[in-house]
Amino acid sequence: MAVIHHTALKPTKLELLTSWLPSRPWYLAGAGDPDLAKAGGFRLDDPEGEVGIEFLVVTDSSGSLPATYLVPLTYRGAPLDGAEHALVGTMEHGVLGRRWAYDGCHDPVLVTQLSALIKGRVQAQDQNTSDMPDPEVTRSFSGDDRALMDFTTTSAADDHEGTELSAPHGTTLRLHRVLRPAPDNAPLLPPQAAGHVAGSWQMPDGTRARGLLVVLHTGPAA
Repeated sequence: MAVIHHTALKPTKLELLTSWLPSRPWYLAGAGDPDLAKAGGFRLDDPEGEVGIEFLVVTDSSGSLPATYLVPLTYRGAPLDGAEHALVGTMEHGVLGRRWAYDGCHDPVLVTQLSALIKGRVQAQDQNTSDMPDPEVTRSFSGDDRALMDFTTTSAADDHEGTELSAPHGTTLRLHRVLRPAPDNAPLLPPQAAGHVAGSWQMPDGTRARGLLVVLHTGPAA
C-alpha cells in the first residue's frame, strides 16, 4: 500500500493547478485566475510502489457559478519519457524530494490501475490515510476483459467536457472532467455503459454531491 506522507509541498498541488487548468479545453473560464479549493478525491496504489496516483477533485469559485473538476494526477521521482506535453509541473516534497506531476490520463501506470479498479481487482484508497479503502468510490463492470485492454495513453484526447481514451476494438474510457451531481432518483449510468467509477465530493455549501467520474463504453460513446 502507498504511504501517505503528511508534509509540505512547494508549490502546492492547488498552486500547480491554478496555472495549468486554464490551458485545458474543458476548463470553464472564470473572471480571472482559478480560485481553487480541494473538494474530494481518492488514490490508487501502484503495485511497484514507484508512482503516486491520485484522482483529485477541486472546485473553482472564480466564475459566476462554482465549477468542479476531476484531475487525475501521477507523481513521479523522475520525468516520464515522452510525456512532456502532460507535465503539470514539479514540486518539492518534504520527504521524497523533487516530484514530477503529470496529467494521469497520459501516464500508463494510472490507466492500468484505473482499468483494474473498474474490473474490481483493486480498491480505491482514502485520499489522506494510508492503507484505508474509500467506501464512497463505487464501480461496476459488465463486459469481458477485452473491454479493458489495449488503452494507450497516446490515444488520450480532451474535449470541452472530459478526456477520452480509446482501444483498437472500439471500446472507449471516458473521464468526466467537469463534474455534475447526479439528479435524485435518476439512473447513474447511460444504457450503453459497460462499466463505471462513481464518487462523491463536497459542494461549496458544505453538502455532499455524488456523480459519475469515469464511464466505460463498449460501443460509440454517447
